[in-house]
Parts: sequence; C-alpha cells; structure tokens
Amino acid sequence: MITVALAKGALLKDSVRRFAAAGLDFAAVLEPGNRQLMVPSACGAARALLVRNADVPVYVAYGQAQLGVVGYDVLREHQLPVAQLVDLGFGGCRMSVAVKASSPYRRAVDLPAHCRVASKFTRCAEAYFEALDLPVELIHLAGSVELGPITGMSEAIVDLVATGRTLEENGLIAIEDLFHSTARLVGHPLALRLDDGPLQAIVDRVAAVSAAPLPAGVA
Repeated sequence: MITVALAKGALLKDSVRRFAAAGLDFAAVLEPGNRQLMVPSACGAARALLVRNADVPVYVAYGQAQLGVVGYDVLREHQLPVAQLVDLGFGGCRMSVAVKASSPYRRAVDLPAHCRVASKFTRCAEAYFEALDLPVELIHLAGSVELGPITGMSEAIVDLVATGRTLEENGLIAIEDLFHSTARLVGHPLALRLDDGPLQAIVDRVAAVSAAPLPAGVA
C-alpha cells in the first residue's frame, strides 16, 4: 500500500483536493470528528498519514511514507534527502526579513553587523546573511517571532509571510524576501527507483492536475 504523508493545518485541504483530482480520495481526514492519524483512501490503494508540516520530509526520508506534501520552506530549512517531484502551486508565501515599521532599516544590508535576528528558520536565515556577508546573531524561537523586535530582543526577524497582516498588526514590515515558497510533492528516492509503476502513476497524475485548473466539484 502506498503511504502519503499529509501536513496538518493550512496545506491539508488543498492537498486532499489535489490527490482527489489525481484519483486518491483522502476526504475522510477532513471530517470534523476524525481523530485518526492514519486514514485509508476510499479505494483502499493508499493511506494518508496526518503529521506536522515539519515532519513530512522526515517520514518520507525514512521510508515510512513514499510520498508527501510539504512547504518548500521546510525543505530549505531541514534539507533532508527527499526527491522534490512537483510544485503543487498552492500554499504560496514568502520567507522574509522584517523589522519594526518605526526602525530606520529598509533593506537587509542596512542592518547593523552582529545585530540579533529571531527566527524559526535559522538555517535559511544563516545562509541568507552569509551570502550578504553580514554577520548576525541568530536567536531560535519556536513561537511568535514577531515578539523579538516588539520586546527589543532582536532588531529583525526572518519568517514566513503570506498576507502580511500579522506583521502589520504587530507594527512590523517586511523589507527583503529570501525566497518564495509553495507546497511541493516529495518522494522517497529509493521507493521511486524500485517502483514498478503504481507510484510513478500517482506522481504523473498529481503533476498533470497541478498543471491544469482543478475540475469543478472537486472537494
């Protein structure tokens, strides 16, 4: 049976829609009363694992899932050995440097050397500031990084920005983008190499529906 790791939260509904359009119905995971973390598809040919976004590439890398859907930001941050197969196009956001709106900084290079930058994505932030040749002190936070500049703990943050509303409501502005992120279909490299057809068929169908508008009525 093919196992697909699906991220809980913002990507889940669109992930289910995309697989439904490709012939695998995981709609049961969206039922309000569902508490199962492993749910079979309606056809019985596959099953979905419901995991945190950051755990999707872990399950795929270790072979517990042959396929998964995860944000590109997670792939950039964790750099696990999974195959990136399809840009699914949904879940769009950007990884950005943000500061207090009242600060004098309007570009990342304006930040003072050795200033403090708070982020959940410290690997992405480190690579970005190294490329700028700007030494900074990175502070890893697991929660609301917006509090870094608000409390004065950091001069800036590196975080995901979708609409920018959270930044605005907390008196922050984005000043530079590191990269744009969308949901990606990923696969276990060995499983793909050993596949005799069924796995690649799913990948091909997902790629085909991702390149075209979803048909009306796909829930």
